[in-house]
Amino acid sequence: MTATANKPGLFRNALKALMEARQLEAERYVNGVLLALDDDTLKSHGYSRAELMRRGSSNRYWM
Repeated sequence: MTATANKPGLFRNALKALMEARQLEAERYVNGVLLALDDDTLKSHGYSRAELMRRGSSNRYWM
């Protein structure tokens, strides 16, 4: 076993970074959609507008 056998490889690191970036993109997209709902609906589903705004959103999909 070589010294590099225990370290993740280049492709594994790249895939992990890509998956994390896509996860963040999806969360921002969902937050943007949720922010389009009224406050009563958000509250009934356990969300608050302030919390969603704090997490951020990607509004470019709604333009």
